[in-house]
Amino acid sequence: MTIDTDAPLARAAATTPTSLWNDSADPDELAQSIAFGAVGATCNPVIALTAITKRPDVWGPRLRELADEHPTWGESELGWAAVRELSVAAARLLEPAFAASGGRNGRLSIQTDPRLHRDRDALVAQAVEFSTLAPNIIVKIPATATGVAAMEEAAYRGVSINATLSFTVPQALAVGAALERALDRRAADGLEEREFGHVVTIMGGRLDDWLKKWANAQRILTTPGVLDWAGVAALKRAHHLFRERGYRSRILSAAFRNSLQWSELVGGDLVVSPPFDWQARINENRIAVADRIDVPVATEILAELETLSEFRRAYEPDGLAPDEFATFGASRNTLRQFLEADAQLDALVRDILVPAA
Repeated sequence: MTIDTDAPLARAAATTPTSLWNDSADPDELAQSIAFGAVGATCNPVIALTAITKRPDVWGPRLRELADEHPTWGESELGWAAVRELSVAAARLLEPAFAASGGRNGRLSIQTDPRLHRDRDALVAQAVEFSTLAPNIIVKIPATATGVAAMEEAAYRGVSINATLSFTVPQALAVGAALERALDRRAADGLEEREFGHVVTIMGGRLDDWLKKWANAQRILTTPGVLDWAGVAALKRAHHLFRERGYRSRILSAAFRNSLQWSELVGGDLVVSPPFDWQARINENRIAVADRIDVPVATEILAELETLSEFRRAYEPDGLAPDEFATFGASRNTLRQFLEADAQLDALVRDILVPAA
């Protein structure tokens, strides 16, 4: 596949340590994203719902086949079978990048069932099962106190980890430390040492969303545009602290709301994972490629952000205690969206199998 090396995304991927992943497992989008230089992708119920809705000619017959093959399965089991199939197909497209990077890239992220978010052992068991789907699978687990414990145990058992439901520096640091403990435990127990490609997501755009909602509820007026830098500031600080502490996992930037969430991170040994449409727009607009990861957020912008108590909770390394990870506003809102997508996927399967008369 020919890569447009003049396009900003490809140029950044070729000339800096920054890796591009595609925030979708849709096969058409992923193939085009690989042409932009992408070396990773993700799947979850939201993505599966979108992919199935876009291709009813493919997924309607396939879901009916699955129902015939498994007559006792309910809508949820059938929907998650589609998630698995989408993930395995996308993982195949990424095998060349996986081989070329020795396992650091070429990963397909599959998300654990959000309905398991309170059950550590169930999260671990599903993560282990998902890791067997393909050699280059990486499993998303929520960055709550329960999820961090699950990530540590799953990583110890050899699962490649991608933290999700993660918006803040304290969450990222908690996950980074847990993955270090898992790697050290494996070494101490003489288990295989290899490249797991662990990544720790910060959903920067969703942090921006939450701070805008919070500031509005508090009737706080901010300088226009300042809150669009909140996620960038958190991502830059987390990346800096990961390097400072020697963590072997990488930060991943997700939930794009503006091009800063790519351009301000270029140069870092991290992953940026925009939706395909954001990738196309970055290329179409020829956003400048410059090493900006260590360029601090402007003093006046950061100073204004730090007047907001909710931003300080997200930005300071000790701003949130682990038992607050699940109750942080962005966490609650995003978990609800994940759970709603699961319910919508169930309903979509139901409509295919039992259409209204």
